[in-house]
Amino acid sequence: MPVARTVTTVLAAAALALLTACGGAPAPGEGRELVISAIPDQDPEKLQRLYGQVGEYLGERLGVPVTYRPVTDYTASVTAFRRGDLDAVFFGGLSGVQARRAVPGTTLLAQRDIDERFRSVFVAGAGTGVGPVPDVAGLAALRGRSLTFGSEVSTSGRLMPQFFLDRAGVAVGDLAGEPGFSGSHDSTIALVAAGTYEVGALSASVWDARVADGTVDPTAVVEVFRTPPYHDYHWVGGPDLDTDFGAGFTDRLRTALLELDGSDPRETAILDLFTAGAFVPTVPENYADIETVAGELGLLR
Repeated sequence: MPVARTVTTVLAAAALALLTACGGAPAPGEGRELVISAIPDQDPEKLQRLYGQVGEYLGERLGVPVTYRPVTDYTASVTAFRRGDLDAVFFGGLSGVQARRAVPGTTLLAQRDIDERFRSVFVAGAGTGVGPVPDVAGLAALRGRSLTFGSEVSTSGRLMPQFFLDRAGVAVGDLAGEPGFSGSHDSTIALVAAGTYEVGALSASVWDARVADGTVDPTAVVEVFRTPPYHDYHWVGGPDLDTDFGAGFTDRLRTALLELDGSDPRETAILDLFTAGAFVPTVPENYADIETVAGELGLLR
């Protein structure tokens, strides 16, 4: 045997012996943290509180350290997921579709019960004279008004509101000036309350939560219309979870989410922050309409 090969063989054997003496090679996931994130659709402090609690829950259930990593905007969440910097993300309907198109092998993990019949809401400044309308056709009353969406790629704050405006015969060119993009649902409420825009479109669940906790001043902002329902937010897992954390980890993560049922005070607090009663299974077909509408509006990469 050549000398070089002999030396290599001896060194390899020595390294193997050292690993064995120290307890063997590292198991999948050993020393690796699970990085979770979410689209920044609400106030950052609320998100930090929510996902800090989610991380603690998942860490105990899965036996791995879990870190919440915030992102700057919706597009950044998809980009970071595509690069492999994020392992599991709570995406909106559109951003989830974008992520799954960008990263083959991604897995749908769960959606909230409220995401089976999610809605957007149009709101208006109380002094604008814009009152409630009974149906989608009534959104024609928003023609000639200034309007802000949320993020440019928000399902409930832009995609579906624009879809229903189109069905009412209102194109973005029919609004007063260019539409705004506030960046989040909370910011949309604030801009309408301040009179910066006459009308805003946002997540109905965020609106309901802010009304319930007194954040919304009913003398400043009023509800105009709730859209018909559609599927929206969902958890997406990366393609390398089982490789990085061990066989079956993806299923364990899904189970941990689905068993988040409010059976103790901590779980109840987490679900309350999600404005949900539970997480439920979901399938790609649930987001086919979102993909179609996004294609019509040129929002798919």
